Amino acid sequence: MKKLYPLLVIILLLSTIAILFISMAKNDQPITIVQGNTAQIPLPLKLNHTNDPYCKMIITQKANSLQVVSPKGETWFFDDIGCMVLWIEDKSFKEVAKIWIYDPRQKAWVDARKAHYSDIASTPMGYGFGVDSQKSLSYEEVVLRMLRGQTLLNPKIRKKLLGE
Repeated sequence: MKKLYPLLVIILLLSTIAILFISMAKNDQPITIVQGNTAQIPLPLKLNHTNDPYCKMIITQKANSLQVVSPKGETWFFDDIGCMVLWIEDKSFKEVAKIWIYDPRQKAWVDARKAHYSDIASTPMGYGFGVDSQKSLSYEEVVLRMLRGQTLLNPKIRKKLLGE
C-alpha cells in the first residue's frame, strides 16, 4: 500500500491540473456566435476575442466591424462588410436580419442598411467599403459590388479608384 500511495497522489495532482487547464481553455475560446439577442440590438464587441465566421480572423478593431442578428436572436460578428456580404448571401434570413455596422465617426453602432459608404476605405480584409457619411454608396450598392468582385482587391478596380 505504501508504494501505491505516492502513485495515487501523483495521479490526483495531474488530474487536478488537467481539469484546471481544460476549464481555462473552455472559458478563453473565441466568440463566434451569441445566442438570445431577440431584441436584435447591437451587442458589446469583445475585441481580440471574437471570430469573423467568414474569414475566421479575430476582430481587432471596432471601426467598420459588423453584427448580423437573425430573427431568432443569433448574433454573428464580422471584421469587414465584405466578409459579411459573402457570408450572408446564402442565409435564409438575409433579407430580414438586423445588420449593425460600427461608425467610428459617431462612435456608435448604426443600421448598416441605412448607412453610406466609401469604396476606398482601409478595411481589415481590404475590400475597401467603410462607413462614410460624406460618400454616397448605399448598402445595396456595396452588396452588388461585393458580389461582382468590384472591390479594392480587384487590380482593375483598385487602379480605377486609387490610380495605382
